[in-house]
Amino acid sequence: VQLQASGGGLVQTGGSLRLSCATSGSINVLDVMAWYRQSAGKQRELVASITGTGTTNYADSVKGRFTISRERAKNTINLQMNSLKPEDTGVYYCKHTKYRSTTGYWGRGTQVTVSS
Repeated sequence: VQLQASGGGLVQTGGSLRLSCATSGSINVLDVMAWYRQSAGKQRELVASITGTGTTNYADSVKGRFTISRERAKNTINLQMNSLKPEDTGVYYCKHTKYRSTTGYWGRGTQVTVSS
């Protein structure tokens, strides 16, 4: 499985960004996809995830501001990030976890910087 993330950048507080992650390879429609982020000096943390059946899960810090979605035809997931805050700054990684498995694949990170 290969993942290609895109869409990061620099935005002011209150702005929006949309991240995308395209996957290729041996994919099952029930695989779980997720976005993680790692801020300076902190551990990588889960931001949002989506199952093959569309169930979503969000970190408390982004609930109501971020939306994860899945485009099955394109094997792509998106993360719409609104009302961005400086604390959202970090490197965002997409992860693909095989259905009923702990095997996960990471994409290269994409930098998101929110200026105050």
